Amino acid sequence: MKKYQKKIKPKEPVKLRFRNLKGGNKSIYLEYYNGDIVRNGSHVGGKHTYEFLKLYLIPAQTKEDQEKNAKTLALAKAIQSKRIVELQNGIHGFDNQERCREDVLKYMDEMCQREWDVQSDNYIRSIQNVMNKLKDFRGCPIPFSDINRKFLSDFVTFLKSCHLNQKHGKNYVKKGLSPNSIGCYYAILRNVLNRAHKEGIINFNPTLGFELRKNIRIIPPERPYLSLDEIQRLINTECEDNMLKHAFLFSCMCGLRISDIRRLKWNNIDIGEHQTKLHIRMKKTQEVLTLPLSSEAIRWLPENEEKKSENLIFPLRSDTSINHHLLKWAINAGVNKHITFHVARHTHATMMLTLGADIYTVSKLLGHRSINTTQIYAKIVDKKKEEAINLIPKFN
Repeated sequence: MKKYQKKIKPKEPVKLRFRNLKGGNKSIYLEYYNGDIVRNGSHVGGKHTYEFLKLYLIPAQTKEDQEKNAKTLALAKAIQSKRIVELQNGIHGFDNQERCREDVLKYMDEMCQREWDVQSDNYIRSIQNVMNKLKDFRGCPIPFSDINRKFLSDFVTFLKSCHLNQKHGKNYVKKGLSPNSIGCYYAILRNVLNRAHKEGIINFNPTLGFELRKNIRIIPPERPYLSLDEIQRLINTECEDNMLKHAFLFSCMCGLRISDIRRLKWNNIDIGEHQTKLHIRMKKTQEVLTLPLSSEAIRWLPENEEKKSENLIFPLRSDTSINHHLLKWAINAGVNKHITFHVARHTHATMMLTLGADIYTVSKLLGHRSINTTQIYAKIVDKKKEEAINLIPKFN
């Protein structure tokens, strides 16, 4: 008599999973199984990766709750089905296998060339820095198909061991990359992989399910800004570069980035009978920004007889020269803070919120795509309020 053999079901490549949260909610995520065998001690199994969908089931206490959960679950299953199709297409060769073998470094270099006039100089330099680190880590070329979660984890570990030569007095000392710097490097690589996924170069984005926080602890960066008293001190103090002084104080009053200040021309300023407005396409986001200019902002526009010409309003020097003169100017004014040009933008945002402007309006004035970015400045103002409250003395 033949022994009964249990029918083996094929392993599903993508499964819906649920994680219990506090309060009774459940987080929905996808578990990927790619079939590769992994040996870890006595355990032998397949590789698993995870993608958290940011979808949640709530305790079903009412009929409306049940209907909401049903819609959420249907959306999660639709995403699951899409991911299965994407994986199967890659497994059976229905996608363009040649594109998966494209060089990541070449792709990043072409991205820099394509966006040289769109992105800020600092962002372009950051991409180039990441390219250099990738070359040091793996050499070149690096096919997109080689990048998986292990590659990302090993790359982050490599960055932890990297050192930079920083000037300390007259000597140079080696200093390791900070967690925030590592986070910035990873964010740029993640952005590259996101683009490659959208363009169909890769079918599966390896950054999905990779949690950087498990590898490093990122500390939210401080956003220095000037108080009203410090602004007044700078106004009362001469700067060796008078054009820089006007440009910096103009930015304090309107919040423009230095990349936009550099490109600002007189024909971007519309001087009306009752209101003067500024119109410019922002370099970073490529979105058109329209700003009403206050009398204090107009005060810092330099004198120009041909204000409708194509001339630049603020012909500034190099970044190195700007940082040098800003530092010297701040010291002479008695401002004990490390000032960069971007501090002017932080100052404008914080000043507007402190003076009572609502966060939505400030978000539009700054040209933020998301109000979440502006929320960072709101937290700064809240902290200032707490410090003010703590100044109240104890009464007998």
